[in-house]
Amino acid sequence: METTIIRLSPHFTIAEFTASATADRLDIDNSMPERLLPAARLLAAHALEPVRERFGTTRLNSGYRCLALNRAVGSSDGSQHRLGEAADLRVPGVENRLVAEFIQDECQFDQLILENVRAGVPGSGWVHVSYRAGRLRRQVLTKIVGERGYRQGLVA
Repeated sequence: METTIIRLSPHFTIAEFTASATADRLDIDNSMPERLLPAARLLAAHALEPVRERFGTTRLNSGYRCLALNRAVGSSDGSQHRLGEAADLRVPGVENRLVAEFIQDECQFDQLILENVRAGVPGSGWVHVSYRAGRLRRQVLTKIVGERGYRQGLVA
């Protein structure tokens, strides 16, 4: 049986956007509804592709998350991941802060978070980026492990 590859953009597929080790481990079906494809394609076009073009290989830690998976990873029910509007990513060999600075300076986005950074540990954490048509707040935050809440800006 031939599998059709659904592309969000030239370098990103729906398969990698919905892949999840947690979903696999917990036997959660993380298939993204077709109605969310336009949102995921906008995210890919405005944020993911520019990162890939600038830095090369880009790994998605998390893209779309169904409600069960979203709860399993401890995220809020209102997460933009549930709408296909957000992704968490890393670029192998590139500091997350540099990736976040590039997105902040060169991309269109709704929210950008330098997430789960450990103070004094370069390369820790990941970059969260979202895109929502009609609402581009350009909100930039940092979440440092061990601190409550978020700091404004890229401060780690």
